[in-house]
Amino acid sequence: MRSPSASRRLERRIGSIQSQLGSLREMNKLEEITARRKRAHARLVGLGSKVYEGFLAMEKAAFCDGALPKKQKELIAVGISVVKDCESCMQWHIEQAASCGATYEELLEAIEVGIEMGGGPATVSARFALEVMESLGMKPRQG
Repeated sequence: MRSPSASRRLERRIGSIQSQLGSLREMNKLEEITARRKRAHARLVGLGSKVYEGFLAMEKAAFCDGALPKKQKELIAVGISVVKDCESCMQWHIEQAASCGATYEELLEAIEVGIEMGGGPATVSARFALEVMESLGMKPRQG
């Protein structure tokens, strides 16, 4: 028979392990989304899809620096992705915005605009977007 303190330690350890497993599942999900996106891209390019080729050209034109810099355009796309509940889109545009120097706070505000525009259902998407930011090691600034 375990003592009460040993039982509490065991419960805490089990909780810690469950938390770590949850984080691993999230990472595996993000890695799988990336792998599927890359496979689909390669397949569509390999098939010579004229529509996909046009989409890539449009994407390049839409996200190049102009009156709005690429970073701002990526932040807009993050908010739209939250409203559309497109996990692959959220992951891609969060990664792109971060690579353009977007901060945690800027991304969070873009996600919050998406929540406002999408209402309650967008809060579910926002949770996924926060997981992507966490997977990139992004954290809020302190103080």
